[in-house]
Amino acid sequence: MKKDRIAIIDGVRTPIGKIGGALKDVSAVELGVCSLTALMKKIPLKNDEIDEVIFGCVAQPSDATNIARVIALNASLSKSTTAFTVQRNCASGMEAISSAALKIMAGYADVIIAGGVESMSNIPLLFNKEMTEYFYRLSDKRLSNLGKLGQFLKFRPSLLKPRISLMEGLTDPTCGINMGQTAENLAKEFGITRDEQDDFAMRSHQKALKAAEERFFDEEMVPFYNPYTNETLSKDEGPRVVTKEKYASFKPYFDRTPTGTVTVANSCPTNDGASCMLLMTEERAVSLGLKPLGFIKEFAYAGLDAHRMGLGPVYATEKVLDRSGYSLSEMDVIEINEAFAAQVLSCLKAFSSDQFCQRELGLKGKIGEIDIEKLNPNGGAIAIGHPVGVSGNRIVLTLLRQLEKVGKNVGLATLCIGGGQGGAMIVERE
Repeated sequence: MKKDRIAIIDGVRTPIGKIGGALKDVSAVELGVCSLTALMKKIPLKNDEIDEVIFGCVAQPSDATNIARVIALNASLSKSTTAFTVQRNCASGMEAISSAALKIMAGYADVIIAGGVESMSNIPLLFNKEMTEYFYRLSDKRLSNLGKLGQFLKFRPSLLKPRISLMEGLTDPTCGINMGQTAENLAKEFGITRDEQDDFAMRSHQKALKAAEERFFDEEMVPFYNPYTNETLSKDEGPRVVTKEKYASFKPYFDRTPTGTVTVANSCPTNDGASCMLLMTEERAVSLGLKPLGFIKEFAYAGLDAHRMGLGPVYATEKVLDRSGYSLSEMDVIEINEAFAAQVLSCLKAFSSDQFCQRELGLKGKIGEIDIEKLNPNGGAIAIGHPVGVSGNRIVLTLLRQLEKVGKNVGLATLCIGGGQGGAMIVERE
C-alpha cells in the first residue's frame, strides 16, 4: 500500500433546510446533484477525470438505490465514473471521506468525490404488516370476483396506521431506546443540568448567526434554487435568535418524568441537505497545480455501549490521537457534532476525567481538556441542523474552512453514531 498524504482540494454544501421546510419537496438526488455540480464548477477538472463518487446516505430513496451513482450521472459525470453509497448512520458523510482516502492510498483510484446527502423530509411512511398482507391477498390472481369482494369487505381503517420510518430509524434496534433517551442517560450519568444544556444550545445559535452575518459560510455553501417554489435558499434555515425564557418553556421530550432534561430545543433538529468534497493524493495535487484546503492526517472509528452512544467522540478520538501522534491540546479547532447538548457536554466531562479514561479506555489518565473557545466556533448541529447522512462530511469541511480563517494548522472533527459508535478525523493544513 502506498503512503501519500490525502489532500482535500475543495468542498461545497447546500444550505441545510428544516424538515418540512424550504427543501421539503426536493429529493435527495436533487440536493446531491446541486452540491456535486457546484463543486465541479470550482475545480479545474473535466467530468471524465473523476475516478469515483462516494456518498453517505442513511435513508436511501427507494427510487434511487445506490444514490451516489444516480447523483453522479445526473450531475453529468462520465458514465465510466464508478460510484457507491455508504451508510454508517450519523457518520455516513465521514465514512465517504475515509472510504475515499483508503481507496486512494491503496492505489485503486486517484481522484474521488466524497459526499453526504439526506432528505429527512422525504423519509417515507410505510404500510404496517397487516396492511401489506391485505394488499397481497387482494392482488392474488387466483381470487374470483366474489373472493375479491370478500377481501375488500375485510378492510378496516385501523389497517392504515403507518409505520413511521424516521422514528424507527432514530430508535436503536439493539438496545431498544430512542437516540434522545441515550442523551438522557448521559445527562444523568454526568450530572448535566437542564440549564447547562439550554445555555449550550443557545450559544450554538448565537455562534451560527454570527458566522452567517460575517459571511463565513459563503465559501462552503452554494445557494439552492428550488424549482417547485421558484425560490432560492441561500442560508441555513435553522439558526435563530432564541431567548433564555423561550428555552425554559420547552418541556422534556424523551423523558417526561420530573427528572427529564433533554428537550427539542437543546437537541439537533432533523434536516435536508448535501455536502461533498474532492480528494486526491498530495502528489497529484502538486502535479495539477492545486492548492488543497488541507490534508487527512488520520481517522478512526470506535464502538461502545449503544445506551451511551453519545460518548462515541471520546472513544474514537482516543484512537485517532494514538494513531496520529497528536495530543488533544494540539488541536487548534475542534468540531463535535451536536446531536444533543447533553451529549456534547458529557463528552467534554469524559475527555477531562481521569477516572473515566482509566476505566473505559484503559489509559493512565484523562485525554485532556477542551478549550470551549476552540469548540464549534461557528455553531453546530443544534443550530445549523443534522441531516444524518451529511453531518460527518459537513463538519470536516467547516473545520478546514475555520482553520483557514484563523491561520491554524491542525483540527479534529468527531461525532457520535447511532448504534453505539464514534468517528473521528484529524486534518492538517500544512
